[in-house]
Amino acid sequence: MITILLTAAEPSGDALGASLMEALRARHGNVRFIGGGGEKMRAAGLEEAVPTDKLAVMGPVDALAALPRAKSITAKLAKLAASEKPDAAILIDSWAFSKLVADALKKSVPATKLVKLAVPQVWASRPQRAETAAELFDLLLCLLPFEPPHFTEHGGKALFVGNPNFQNTARSPRSGPSFRARHGIGDAPLLLMLPGSRMGEAKRLLPVYGDALPDIRAKTPGLRIAVVAAPSIDAKVRAWVKDWGDDILVVPPEERFDAFDAGDVALAASGTVTTELALTGTPMVVTYKLGPIVAAWARRVVTTPYVTILNVAAQDEIIPERIQEDCTPAQLAADVVRLFSDESAQRTQMSAFRRLLPGIIGSQNAAEAAAEAVLDLINGD
Repeated sequence: MITILLTAAEPSGDALGASLMEALRARHGNVRFIGGGGEKMRAAGLEEAVPTDKLAVMGPVDALAALPRAKSITAKLAKLAASEKPDAAILIDSWAFSKLVADALKKSVPATKLVKLAVPQVWASRPQRAETAAELFDLLLCLLPFEPPHFTEHGGKALFVGNPNFQNTARSPRSGPSFRARHGIGDAPLLLMLPGSRMGEAKRLLPVYGDALPDIRAKTPGLRIAVVAAPSIDAKVRAWVKDWGDDILVVPPEERFDAFDAGDVALAASGTVTTELALTGTPMVVTYKLGPIVAAWARRVVTTPYVTILNVAAQDEIIPERIQEDCTPAQLAADVVRLFSDESAQRTQMSAFRRLLPGIIGSQNAAEAAAEAVLDLINGD
């Protein structure tokens, strides 16, 4: 029996963990999972679950506020590990929390192999984390093809495995025509709005989206709007958009990919969803707003000119990025109207999607590649 401890803090990390658990069980049937995660990991068989799926934070202020809870959860995980003696610990997303747990596990179960899945984005900010990660973890599983060299140059073992979430999106059945028929949209132009999966993201972005709508409507006859809300904030999003008009459609989670396939243009919070939209061929404008303190901190630590994965891969602003002061109703309205009316702007994005996505997704099954690497590590290969 192999015992593996896992942790995940974000919804995307929970999905990564569930995919990896299924792949590990398929490769080695006699495996037991313990630790902390969200709904998907618990459904995949996570035992002795410690709730870690509410630790997603952004910036030093939120991180400081979450620190006491993170330390308490870390102590519980270290105690669980000392009791169960896992063969490996796979710590997903949330670099600060993962580092806390890794340090604790090195003390409580020094024989346990430490694996980081979804490495810190050192190509975007705080490159010094690469050296720390290389020293702390026995194996670094990278979701993006340009990440491993940042860690191997410091002596770390880093492998590009791909992103199971992206690959699942590419394989997911979807039907834009069915979505349009179900909701009486017909051939009308459809704007998708995706304000993020965190409460703070949606709270800052939705008012800007809403203020941009009158201008977009005026210049896009027959416009329909679908707001795609994350399950964790669905009720709040519905309350926030109820005054936008009776024709606003809030899309339930099970229709997410149908909506992506149906949409003509999207306004999206920076994050995983931008690559998902690219996979469904939806031109977009990427947006993000931070609180003033976090924004000041971000300006000090961010080293990349781009925040969107496809732009980083291209080293060019293929997709318009409207961040902080640039994220205004007038700017978003102008960007969205241009994408609806200018076919060349749409083609530029679509062409970049076709060129860049194969390399970002990878040719191997990401979850299976990660599972194989973890089992090799446990077996000493």
